[in-house]
Amino acid sequence: MVKISVLQHDLSVHLPARPGDPTPMSRNLNPLMHPFSRARERTRALNAAKMDRMFAKPFVDALEGHIDAVEVLCRKPGSLTGIASGSWDGGIVMHNLSTRKQIFNISQAHKGKVSGLCFSPGQGERLLSCGVDRNVKLWAAGEEGSSPDKPLNVFPGKTAFNSIHHHRTDPLFATASSIVQIWDETKLVLPPIAVLQTITAVRFNMSESSVLASIGTDRTFTLYDIRTGKAERRIIMHMRSNALAWSPTFPTTILLASEDHNLYTFDIRHLESPTQIYKAHVAAVMSCDWSPTGTEFVSGGWDRTVRIWQEGRGHQPEVYHTKRMQRVTSSIFSADARFVMTGSDDGNVRIWKAKASDKLGVVTARERAAMEYRESLKERWKVDAEVSRVARTRHLPKSVHQTAKLKTTMLEARRVKEERRRKHTRAGESKPKQEKKKAVLVEQT
Repeated sequence: MVKISVLQHDLSVHLPARPGDPTPMSRNLNPLMHPFSRARERTRALNAAKMDRMFAKPFVDALEGHIDAVEVLCRKPGSLTGIASGSWDGGIVMHNLSTRKQIFNISQAHKGKVSGLCFSPGQGERLLSCGVDRNVKLWAAGEEGSSPDKPLNVFPGKTAFNSIHHHRTDPLFATASSIVQIWDETKLVLPPIAVLQTITAVRFNMSESSVLASIGTDRTFTLYDIRTGKAERRIIMHMRSNALAWSPTFPTTILLASEDHNLYTFDIRHLESPTQIYKAHVAAVMSCDWSPTGTEFVSGGWDRTVRIWQEGRGHQPEVYHTKRMQRVTSSIFSADARFVMTGSDDGNVRIWKAKASDKLGVVTARERAAMEYRESLKERWKVDAEVSRVARTRHLPKSVHQTAKLKTTMLEARRVKEERRRKHTRAGESKPKQEKKKAVLVEQT
């Protein structure tokens, strides 16, 4: 008897597991059988980086309604589509992002510019606004097409207001003027907790709700405890800050937008130096806001550009700009972290995609898988010189590009001068000071 050995294959291995699935393909994983696999993968990574730049069209739409510079933007809590904007013309407009229409428009909400907006998270939909007319007004934010005729309440002040922010749970809100003041929606005004120079912005901490932060024209950043009514800690920085924002995921992290073209993140437990410095703007940074995920944030600058930064990465941000956009005075993320809204001097509220090459609309499972594969290729080959060059290349306006070159030359000259001074004088005997240590001049407790 002859014994014959035959090859047997399981038929189920070569057939789709479910109707509609692709037919399985056999592949020999021996690397000796695929000598050009890395070369092919690098080509795919380069093509993925190029496609990402080719399809980078971040601008979505512009929302109209103002006739002067848009000073402030505010996101409606618990809503994906509602944002409010205030302008130098004294008007307040409530926008619907999905329909891109106005919910209501209060043309003469304040006499002079609207300097602050925030929503009240209490019962009903209510909007608080403040302006240079020394008044804080409480409005009923109604349905689409219905404009509030009169404010529900008016809180008069003694000086012009620069900012306003509402407590997360209690019916309290803080205002910034020549003093930092806490107000109750239902009672009389509470005693002021600080008397300083002009305060430009205030923000309640989202986790420890009794902690309040402020920045002022005297280059100070101050932390208050509203339970004691005192300033607990204060630092004086090298230059003044124009905006601040608390991180939504790390309650002790705060972001400051500075006049020295940089952004700083601080851990409020250690205020002697910032945890990270973010450098790319070529003019004063006027606004900043965190993404709801806490992994990125947006900034708007006097250099007419919008930058989107990755948290912890202090260089190479995403850059957005248009020919007609003027100085960006306000910027916020949408509640789903997919879009960014900015307000500028030209009176427009612009909507941008948070990721420039994202596809709007329905994305099939196969498209999503292809996108994820391309992202993994770019991440794997980011150390390659050509892939990295394509991925980080951004077009800048000519004025911004020339200013960036001039700024680089000036900083290099300053560095060379410092090196020579340390080399030829007694200054070289001491240890050089880190750049993070130079941002804060004095810390007061």
